Amino acid sequence: MTENRKDYNEESIKVLEGLEPVRQRPGMYIGSVDQRGLHHLVYEVVDNSIDEASAGYCDEIKVILHIDGSVTIEDNGRGIPVGEHPVAKKPTVEVVMTTLHAGGKFNSGAYYASGGLHGVGVSVVNALSEYLEVTVKRDGGVYFQRYERGVPVEEFKKIGTTSKTGTKVTFKPDPEIFETTEFSFEILSKRMRELAFLNSGIRISIADESQGKKNEYFAEGGIISYLKYLNRAKALLIEEPIYINGTHENIMVEIVFTYNDTYNENIYSFVNNIHTVEGGTHEAGFKASYTKIFNSFINRHGLLKEKINLTGDDLREGLSVIISVRMNEPVFEGQTKGKLGSSQARVAVETIMNSNLPDFLEENPHIVKKILDKAVQAYRAREAARKAKEITRRKSALEVSTLPGKLADCQEKDPSKSELFIVEGDSAGGSAKQCRDRRFQAILPLKGKILNVEKARFDKLLSNNEIKNIITALGTGIGKDDFNIEKLRYHKIIIMTDADVDGAHISTLLMTFFFRYMREIIERGYLYVARPPLYKVKKGKSERYINDEHEMQDFLLELGLDGVEIKNLSQHRYNEVFKNLMKFFELIDVFSKRDMPKDILYELSLYEDLKPQSLNDRVFVENMFNILRDKGLLDVYKKAYIDFNPEYGRYNIILEHDKGMFIINTDFIGSPEFKELQRLSKFAKEIGIDNIKVTIDNEDIVFEKLQDLVSYIENRAKKGLNIQRYKGLGEMNPEQLWETTVDPERRTLYRITINDAEEADELFSLLMGDVVAPRREFIETNALNAKNIDI
Repeated sequence: MTENRKDYNEESIKVLEGLEPVRQRPGMYIGSVDQRGLHHLVYEVVDNSIDEASAGYCDEIKVILHIDGSVTIEDNGRGIPVGEHPVAKKPTVEVVMTTLHAGGKFNSGAYYASGGLHGVGVSVVNALSEYLEVTVKRDGGVYFQRYERGVPVEEFKKIGTTSKTGTKVTFKPDPEIFETTEFSFEILSKRMRELAFLNSGIRISIADESQGKKNEYFAEGGIISYLKYLNRAKALLIEEPIYINGTHENIMVEIVFTYNDTYNENIYSFVNNIHTVEGGTHEAGFKASYTKIFNSFINRHGLLKEKINLTGDDLREGLSVIISVRMNEPVFEGQTKGKLGSSQARVAVETIMNSNLPDFLEENPHIVKKILDKAVQAYRAREAARKAKEITRRKSALEVSTLPGKLADCQEKDPSKSELFIVEGDSAGGSAKQCRDRRFQAILPLKGKILNVEKARFDKLLSNNEIKNIITALGTGIGKDDFNIEKLRYHKIIIMTDADVDGAHISTLLMTFFFRYMREIIERGYLYVARPPLYKVKKGKSERYINDEHEMQDFLLELGLDGVEIKNLSQHRYNEVFKNLMKFFELIDVFSKRDMPKDILYELSLYEDLKPQSLNDRVFVENMFNILRDKGLLDVYKKAYIDFNPEYGRYNIILEHDKGMFIINTDFIGSPEFKELQRLSKFAKEIGIDNIKVTIDNEDIVFEKLQDLVSYIENRAKKGLNIQRYKGLGEMNPEQLWETTVDPERRTLYRITINDAEEADELFSLLMGDVVAPRREFIETNALNAKNIDI
């Protein structure tokens, strides 16, 4: 498509309308103000970088999650044009950042197949951010501007010189707009991985500064590699995926598919790199043409000995497919581009399938046989399930009560006010029945572990007693044709298991069942997991249940600070100050894991006036350097010196050691992590930096270093304390179970949600499927992050 390119300059940017409505109705632009909408902000900025890459001008994209909740996206593309816009008569960067529908994508020559073509762009990200900073490297200069809630707070200006090009955007989502402002490293990593597979040859990295996590993605195999990755936890029926591609009326289509031994179909579709989670015309075109072509082939060659009618569902059991379409100006249904509406895409997909698939089937009869055998088994299982359901229906009509005998139902008939606890074991079920509020709480005990539905077909699932009890208790029916969410008898379904390995396994088995066969219950927010208390704490004769780590920290601080007197600090602030001091030293530890020196970090954080612009002043930098040297903090380095950086016009302190170097520069001083360290250091100054005198139980003690005092308080709290990791529901009597886990006023419930169906499918296959190697890899990768393990 190179012949369609035009110069990307000031005139490429077309202005359509203003920005004011975005903050008033954010849902119109990003779909929602929950976690999904929050992550959509990052996708919008990254999509701009991907568009640069697709046009051939960028091969590296970096995403960094900062400790203050902000995020940076940086690329090495051409950089947003920095000159004056010919129509708006102000800097083009400012036009792009503050004007809705302003961008190079509205000029059809600047980009061919853009991902950002539906009214949502970086200007919307700016409008919904507490602050946004943009740095552009272009035309030999470094340019910068800062905005707050979409409004420029300083002039667009040149701050340095460089031979590099690219754009860096840092923004912090506005808590006035969003329900949550906490980014998920896992959700964003999955999208970055996806983009790397869809755009072979681009290196995309993502780092989380607060957790010290980092992933880097680079794929040369495109969507074939992606499909193999998605199926790595599944046993494949076809060794090499089937790849089809072509162009029809300027629409480029790539399709790759394979079969695995599961009983579900998985279709992943994309338009211009955008994941169309709700499908659309391209998916419909694939399904229709695939069923028609395959049935036509087997009928023409007489491959079916018995006369059966294979449906599209039968043929797609175990199918895993990626459809990637690239087209100019796609039409989406909805602002967040979840469903493709362009009719041309369906025609293009069907045309390319019809041109390629029949020939492939003719040339690969052994693959046709494998697919046909799988489809016939699916047909027989479907028929067996249909007969089993008919028998169940006939039984139900004859029986007086269709509810399972073990179910202790509630009196309330309104589903929105009713709760069902699915409880592990008869003994815990007995305690739950004794302590529940029978007006609106129902209890269904399970005997042992339910069937792993990841490894079982639908007909086998219907013969499992525990699953039958769950289906009957819920009242919805099951299966594509019979499931009816409107018949659900409880709008709170609570999984309540022991906090040990077996309990976690039972919870996972239940969640797998709901995800695979009653997904709408999860999507509507009706499925929960009960959270029994995490600890039982005893001191002397008194005992107390602790619900989570935050409550434990508060409790331990309360004990550790009892009888402590600190001069010049009000007693009501002890808890607040020590909590922040603990955060302060934790953050220094996070930095030190990245080979940043603890003593220097500690020293630098105490400089209140240390800001990126401080590095403009050579005298200031020299004084800081001399203080570090005089305190002996530079002795461990092979070389320590001051250097001038022309890119920002600032002086940097370079410290060289065997592993590399640590640089005190604009990026470090201006990072949200360092700013947070400076903020927390104020609490250190309130108590004192060294030789701190504290009275504890009427005795004066001097601590040489502040960290010694913090460690002493933490250890003092645990003295004489018996902390027991709570495991079993059976350890509690009915009163305790009610107080901690069942009472709506005091319990903690976790709602099960599906933020990403593809990721959920992958994870359930990984954890519950037959393939061992990827599961072992997953356990090894996540072992250090696991909490509350039952050992």
